[in-house]
Amino acid sequence: MNTPPPPHTSVRRTRLAALAFALCLLVSGCSVLGAADDTPDGAGGSGGGMKVTLVTHGGKGDAFWDLVRRGAEAAAAKDDVDLTFVGDADPSAQAELVRDAVRDKADGIAVTLAKPAAMRGPVAQAKAAGIPVVGLNSGIDAWRPTGLLEYFGQDESVAGRAVGDKLDGLKAEHALCVVHERGNVALEARCAGMRKTFHGDTDNLYVDGSDMNAVTAAIASRLRQDSSIDEVVTLGAQYGLSAVEAVRQTGSKVEVATFDLNKDLVEAVRDGEVQFAVDQQPYLQGYLAVDALWLYRTNGNVSGGGTAPVLTGPAFVTRSNVSAVARFAAAGTR
Repeated sequence: MNTPPPPHTSVRRTRLAALAFALCLLVSGCSVLGAADDTPDGAGGSGGGMKVTLVTHGGKGDAFWDLVRRGAEAAAAKDDVDLTFVGDADPSAQAELVRDAVRDKADGIAVTLAKPAAMRGPVAQAKAAGIPVVGLNSGIDAWRPTGLLEYFGQDESVAGRAVGDKLDGLKAEHALCVVHERGNVALEARCAGMRKTFHGDTDNLYVDGSDMNAVTAAIASRLRQDSSIDEVVTLGAQYGLSAVEAVRQTGSKVEVATFDLNKDLVEAVRDGEVQFAVDQQPYLQGYLAVDALWLYRTNGNVSGGGTAPVLTGPAFVTRSNVSAVARFAAAGTR
């Protein structure tokens, strides 16, 4: 048992501390109460006052980006970070949003690289201003050449190949890969990866992802034109639901699979209307991107050592395991 020191010991220690403090004030270069040390600015701190801007290529009203935003907000709340979340589907406009963050003197920037060429200039400006930039969601093959510090997302080529293998296991013969944004490197990689491993035929169908009715109509039209198609693979949860509606409209027996997940898609998987979903965990992507910038500022950490991406997927959600994620999807975090 630890016995408290007698009162006279405490008094003596207090007097000694006071004398040391007085001498310290008289000696040049002595730090007062630890005010000066060799610790990097902010190291081990709370991140209070740190400003982070997350810039995506997603448009407003897209449920996928709502999940990314919720993850980013959760990390910002934990780390006491002032978060700005913005996005624009137009690559030039997205680039200008990054420049805005540089002009606003953000302490860190997270960015998606759906159109990597458009981001090279703004990222270079951020680095020249001493602002660390991390990547998320898209651009896994471009983040290092673009000069980003870290990357959080799914290897889309690997995910696509995994889907191709799964379609082989399901005995599919002719797949239609629905691309909702032409030129998006992540989406193109998914279809290309699927084509590499799928033993059947694969066709790409390009649609206007901003018009859900048009997406449904385009898929339905293609199904009516080609009765050999037995699988529709979409590249976003809401487009998977559009494919389900297109199948209903045509009265066909075509199966539907999709990349990405939301609460409505979970129900479609549960009901057997969608065979499976590939979950890249967008909530986690947003969370890790913001948390990584905080960790870099406060402790100098770099996930993956700055040379390897941090993978958040792919994970397959099927009717057999959908219940494990259903409650999180209902809460808006999966």
